[in-house]
Amino acid sequence: MDHQKLTITKVLKRGTLILLGAVLVAVGLEIFLVPNQVIDGGIVGISIILSHLTGLSLGAFLFVLNIPFFFLGYKQIGKTFAISTLFGVIVMSVGTSLLHPVPPLTDDPLLAAVFGGIILGIGIGIVIRYGGSLDGTEILAIMFNKKLPFSVGQTVMFFNIFILGSAGFVFGWDRAMYSLIAYFIAFKMIDTTIEGFDETKSVWIISDKPEKLGQCILNRLGRGVTYLSGEGAYTGDDKKVIFCVVTRLEEAKLKSIVEEVDPEAFLAIGNIHEVRGGRFKKRDIH
Repeated sequence: MDHQKLTITKVLKRGTLILLGAVLVAVGLEIFLVPNQVIDGGIVGISIILSHLTGLSLGAFLFVLNIPFFFLGYKQIGKTFAISTLFGVIVMSVGTSLLHPVPPLTDDPLLAAVFGGIILGIGIGIVIRYGGSLDGTEILAIMFNKKLPFSVGQTVMFFNIFILGSAGFVFGWDRAMYSLIAYFIAFKMIDTTIEGFDETKSVWIISDKPEKLGQCILNRLGRGVTYLSGEGAYTGDDKKVIFCVVTRLEEAKLKSIVEEVDPEAFLAIGNIHEVRGGRFKKRDIH
């Protein structure tokens, strides 16, 4: 199948959100972390250490050290990813240079670690979610994520442990520990931003009263249901499996409906991170 070109609207949306994410990362670095010697990880962390030791611009190191990973991303992941990454790295590099003279919002390293980690994680997550990257380790994490059972945030954190360890020799071990706090917060925010803030649930129900139960979910909860055909492996009986998608806030109501209609029903609920298409939008119930 031929690769479909992005429409102008999609390009503008992607560019705007990558711009926003890169700016947030620059803010997290220069307004919170770097002035308090609480560092980032990966290529960014190496750049911060080199900038501190040499006195040269952080933005210059950010750009130069990411160039090899830009080509790696182009070769391994694709042209669109590489262009998005280059744009994000340029914005981040320029942003850190412009924000460098701005005084930090706090000189408390704990506050800097907490709020810097939150802002940094959201920014990185936005850029990754919309097809780019801001750090060479993120490119490696995205590649490993296809083969390993770890999230992007967890893989980035693994790389960062080595970077933060070396930072302890440069900035002191207390700052390295503050950096670990920042990164625990950041990688959680990366995952949350990539996967979405809405906790949507997938629901599978096996019941002897599928039609009645499905109608109750439809009428009382306002969610559509799908009947799937199943067969019991032990008994060989034909079964109707009810499948539906609900929000986190509707989970308790769904459980009460199932308990009321068929207390013996088999109910399985799992987390899903994104729902598109179909008729997931809830209809009004009167």
